[in-house]
Amino acid sequence: MTSPAATGASPRPAPQRQTGTTTPRGRLRIYLGAAPGVGKTYAMLAEGQRRRSRGTDVVIGFIEPHGRRLTAAMADGLELVPRRQIVYRGARLTEMDLDAVLARHPQVALIDELAHTNAPGCRNAKRWQDVEELLNRGVDVVTTLNIQHLESLNDVVRQITGITQHETLPDSVARRAEQVELVDMTPEALRRRMVHGNVYPPDRIEAALTHYFRPGNLAALRELALLWVADRVEECLQQYRAEHGIATGWETRERILVALSGGREGETLIRRAARIAERIQGAELLTVHVIPSGGLTLGSQPALAAQRVLVESLGGAYHQVVGDDVARAILQFAQAENATQIVLGASRTPWLMSALTGEGVGARVIRQSGPIDVHMVTHEHAAGAPGLRLPRAGRGRGARQHLATVVLAVVLLSAVTFAGLQAHFTHSSVLVGYLLPVIAAALTGGLYPATATALAAALLADYWFMPPRHAMLLTRPDDIAALALFLAVAAILGWAIDTATGQTRRAVRASAEAAALSSLARAALGEPDLPAQMERIRRLFALDAVSLLGRESTSTSERPWQVLASAGDRPPELPGEADTSVPAGPSLALAARGRVLGDNDQRVLVACAAQLAACRDRQRLAEQVASADQQIAADRARTTMLLATERELQEPLTLVRDTLDRLATDDPLSVPQRQDRTAAGRAGLDRIAGVLTDLRHLAQANAGALDIHLRPVELDEVLSVALEDLGPGGRDITVDAPEDMPDVIADANLLTRVITSLATDALRRTPRPAQPTLRVHVLPDGLAIDVTGDGRHPPAVDEWRTRATPGTVGVDADRSIPMDTARALTEAMGGTLRHHVARDGALTVSLTLPTAASRPADARSQ
Repeated sequence: MTSPAATGASPRPAPQRQTGTTTPRGRLRIYLGAAPGVGKTYAMLAEGQRRRSRGTDVVIGFIEPHGRRLTAAMADGLELVPRRQIVYRGARLTEMDLDAVLARHPQVALIDELAHTNAPGCRNAKRWQDVEELLNRGVDVVTTLNIQHLESLNDVVRQITGITQHETLPDSVARRAEQVELVDMTPEALRRRMVHGNVYPPDRIEAALTHYFRPGNLAALRELALLWVADRVEECLQQYRAEHGIATGWETRERILVALSGGREGETLIRRAARIAERIQGAELLTVHVIPSGGLTLGSQPALAAQRVLVESLGGAYHQVVGDDVARAILQFAQAENATQIVLGASRTPWLMSALTGEGVGARVIRQSGPIDVHMVTHEHAAGAPGLRLPRAGRGRGARQHLATVVLAVVLLSAVTFAGLQAHFTHSSVLVGYLLPVIAAALTGGLYPATATALAAALLADYWFMPPRHAMLLTRPDDIAALALFLAVAAILGWAIDTATGQTRRAVRASAEAAALSSLARAALGEPDLPAQMERIRRLFALDAVSLLGRESTSTSERPWQVLASAGDRPPELPGEADTSVPAGPSLALAARGRVLGDNDQRVLVACAAQLAACRDRQRLAEQVASADQQIAADRARTTMLLATERELQEPLTLVRDTLDRLATDDPLSVPQRQDRTAAGRAGLDRIAGVLTDLRHLAQANAGALDIHLRPVELDEVLSVALEDLGPGGRDITVDAPEDMPDVIADANLLTRVITSLATDALRRTPRPAQPTLRVHVLPDGLAIDVTGDGRHPPAVDEWRTRATPGTVGVDADRSIPMDTARALTEAMGGTLRHHVARDGALTVSLTLPTAASRPADARSQ
């Protein structure tokens, strides 16, 4: 890296700001990676070089190459702002000099490690705060970030890797970036980079490969990064649609939404939608059930529970939302999820009843769906026996239902009045008839509309039917008594009906609350998945975002709360930022944003918070158990390897010690005797070196870091080299191989090592004058090499009966390291190693490998 002074170039002067104008905010670009070493810093520097070649003023505000030669070479030619020196507790630390970068005021600043915590003494505690200052001053920033440093994923990363990340970054900072580019690399490629020394120094490679950089860890972190970026792309799409006023959904992905009413036809609709989704690659299956905020519902909770099980068994997702208008709630949910198709069931209401009650949910969804396709699916319960579907009653009615109540009352009052005039009814008969509109008003509007309807009916009866007619004047006591009795009966009927509908509404709500809590409890009994639980709560209460916040009792920082889990867009990070916040435990709080919840909703939210607290406790307990199991397995593996190594090294060490003792004696030795003893000592040292090589190969194979080059190999050459490596003992092995053998797909060096180990073991087990045999025979799908020793060797049987636990380095105490190494290398090459014990105790080890003819061309090239 060179500065302008070193190259003779003059530094670029800071641009002059015009007074009275506002500096536009800079743009932030983040290179996101799943783990260290994937190439984020290299990609950032490459972007800087690209912009510099186009004439853009680019400087390096901070870079940490970690000793990687290629990364440092990519920074050549870019101006580097000197770091700031800070002395803290006697140690000299270096940090980015924010003031120097601001004074330099480049067009683009390259700043590594966005989540870094600055040393004490810096103006800001976090580097992302430094970046915010640069952006506010109009400087574009290109930076790097690892997925494990995002605050919302901190618990997930700790559960995967067993390591707590203390340097975290609020998700909102990363989500505000104009560009987020994923620097992707497969776990196998990253582990190969580490083995080659391109990520960490040699003394840290082995520990990294067996701990943080295990294949499972890297695969999980990579999936987290891909999902986060995919969610970011979805957010950008939704933001673009909102900014441009695009209310219609874009069919970027097929999402089939099934609207469930709670009726028996639900399973038919779900299966029909599942068949539609199966015919479309990558389609998602969603279901939604709308819970009215108040009023009657015909949904059966047992039926909904069974339908939820069916949906989840078919790979779909079940959701519940709250809404007074069912059709509008379905369409709003479809638009929020960007659904492309909606599946509805044919109405169960006969056409005559539909004509009286007005347009149904299905018709309204079709009329208002816009570009979303709507499928009306018929079923055996369609247009069945008529059931009176009464409008909702009680509180929480909208203007639409009040208008419907008025219209219904006017129509019924007019109809009864007209019928009474035509049939010349007496006022007593008419008053009985007027009870019908009063009852209808009570059912649709409640007590007050029923009372108003009763008063209107009394006025109509007085005007049209009581003498003197058309005078609105009551003179007879019996007429007054009749009207008074009518009003009393109407009031009692209205009160009774309103009370019954209110109790029904509360019962329905209690049932919905119980179903929601039951759903959360069932989910909590399975794997503790806090993000999934948070998403269920968000959808249940129709919220924009929810957060589970935790507080350390000893925290003294300005922001003592931490986001433990969240769902939705821009979840609240403090209880004060939320519209509704309820306690979830001694140091936990559940914060919700989107709308202020009522008392009843808050009561249910408190119960949900208690479920979340229990789920978190179970998650912590599971993490502790997993950590303890992992530690026990690691201790067992280390103990096993030490025992096996001691057994393997005991014989050669004894041989070397005896040789040195004899050479150190004063007895004169002839040259042949000295040569023999020297050869014996050298053989012991070779044996020790072989054991160490086997241990290295075994560790690399178990860690998935073995460098393997598979290609067609001539077996004749491999057998010749293996027998030569055996020295004089190679002549004691009988080889039986066909003349025309196909090439095998293997690594020549590793295959030689495997055959040498099997032959050496056979020689050790076979007493003279018997000879081990090595037979090669061709199989339909490969080639087999059988190595047979004639002598009985009971430990050899035990060592092949059990297999090593995946992910551990070492074997059981009664097993041999060379034989386990041979098996690990064989399996790494795509082959198998099996054993067979004959009745006479002879052990045959069979090595099977694929041939070039049986392996596809693309597989041979790997």
